[in-house]
Amino acid sequence: MKRRDFLKLSCGVAAGIALSGLGIDLTAVEAHAAELTKAERIKKALQTLSVCCYCAVGCGIICSTDKKTGQIINIEGDPEHPINEGTLCAKGAGIYQTSAANDKRLTKVLYRAPYTKDWVEKDWDFAIDRIARKIKEERDKSFIYKNAKGQVVNRLETMAHLGSSNVDSEECWATTLYARSLGLVYLDHQARV
Repeated sequence: MKRRDFLKLSCGVAAGIALSGLGIDLTAVEAHAAELTKAERIKKALQTLSVCCYCAVGCGIICSTDKKTGQIINIEGDPEHPINEGTLCAKGAGIYQTSAANDKRLTKVLYRAPYTKDWVEKDWDFAIDRIARKIKEERDKSFIYKNAKGQVVNRLETMAHLGSSNVDSEECWATTLYARSLGLVYLDHQARV
């Protein structure tokens, strides 16, 4: 490091310590600057009006997409929509997290065999086949319940279904119908919890 660079760095650190010692906190200014940058990006973005998919209310949302990259930047409530007037419930406000902008989204199947520590990447066909095989095995074992007349009833008490709050009313209906067709009697929904 050259002497001049050392002096610049030392003076910068000393000025920062002096300002912080006087009680000047720059975190609010930095946060405001970050918001201005995001606001500027949203102003220049392509804004598309849509409807929230999670329930039968039909709240209006605005989806802001970067024109250059095609990536979703922001999703928020539509203030001009007559139903929600810009407000969104927790599920609607979380729509952005379910979009491709979320880099933590599930994109591959990870499988860990029993009694092992390592996760192995598998294809979707493997996962679907394994789930179907396990459900069939449970149904074959569990359909031994008989009612008072001695008839075998379609009751699968060794499995349960927990619904997600990220599905809309129609998907909940279809999922419940599917679970009942398997013989499941224990159905619950995460939105109730």
